[in-house]
Amino acid sequence: MLFAKPAVVALAVSLAIAGCGGEEKPPSTGKHYTVYLLPKVKGIDYFETCAAGAREAADELKDVDLTYDGPTSGNADESAKMIRQWAQKKADVIAVSVNDPAVLGSAMKDARDKGSKVITWDADAAPDTRELMVQQATAQQIGEALVDTLAKDIAEGDAAKAEGEVAIISAAATAANQNEWMKFMKERLAKYPNLKLVATEYCNEDQAKATSIAKDLIAAHPNLKGIWAISSTAFPGAAQGIQQANKSGKVQVTGLATPNGMKTFVKDGTVKSVILWNTKDLGYLTIYTAEALASGKLKPTDTSITAGRLGKKEIKDGQVLLGDILVFNKDNIDKYNF
Repeated sequence: MLFAKPAVVALAVSLAIAGCGGEEKPPSTGKHYTVYLLPKVKGIDYFETCAAGAREAADELKDVDLTYDGPTSGNADESAKMIRQWAQKKADVIAVSVNDPAVLGSAMKDARDKGSKVITWDADAAPDTRELMVQQATAQQIGEALVDTLAKDIAEGDAAKAEGEVAIISAAATAANQNEWMKFMKERLAKYPNLKLVATEYCNEDQAKATSIAKDLIAAHPNLKGIWAISSTAFPGAAQGIQQANKSGKVQVTGLATPNGMKTFVKDGTVKSVILWNTKDLGYLTIYTAEALASGKLKPTDTSITAGRLGKKEIKDGQVLLGDILVFNKDNIDKYNF
């Protein structure tokens, strides 16, 4: 998927064109819907760019009163408290990026019992806690892309020749989406018998901790050739750790982060590839989904939704599908600004 296939190039072009579109805004019905958008962590680039897309959609739709808020610490108990507060305010829709399904699930069910519609985005919870999930890409797509890309970067383009020890730095042991990605990553590793997974560590959404973990991994494993850093705090942190250990170009690192947050590392050669999706479009699609549910235009059993400049998007197995994955490298990263 991420070997510079024409489909990926076409997707990137189509996203760029879509971002310049001049679609007419839908007419207002006079009724307004209160929508609360909850990130795992407020204040980091990934979620702030999602919020920018959400605000764009709310401005277009004109009938959405949008509130974006979340914990600055990534604390799941704080997220659950916010969900319950918004439900008490009779929110029409609460859109949740779930950092701990066990903690947030009961709050989400309570909100539904009080009459709010609940959707997830970016990271999911059990299907009985929400109406729909807005999915950036499937867990299998993400897991396979991570493995294939790092193998290619380690072997300087010929993934089949990749060998050596590799490790994972994830955000948190409770992060359901990252646990799903890692499941498919481990399955995909069977394609590369000369790559050996030696460690899985957690930085708890702390970039400085990811830096320290990366340096510790390098010290503990002299044959370490690559690190997957699979959150937008883990990735820049791991890249810094590799720099500080003077291993740039010797230990490869790839993962998930916004292109703006990784441009410096790409340009100095510490990072060859950055994997993500269009985060603004994820926030944008989430608000279109929320509004359509609140207004009754969309039912959870529908098979598609039309979402402004994104056009028609498929709904499958309770998930609204944004699309495919983007890969940023030194040749294209300057074309993106998010």
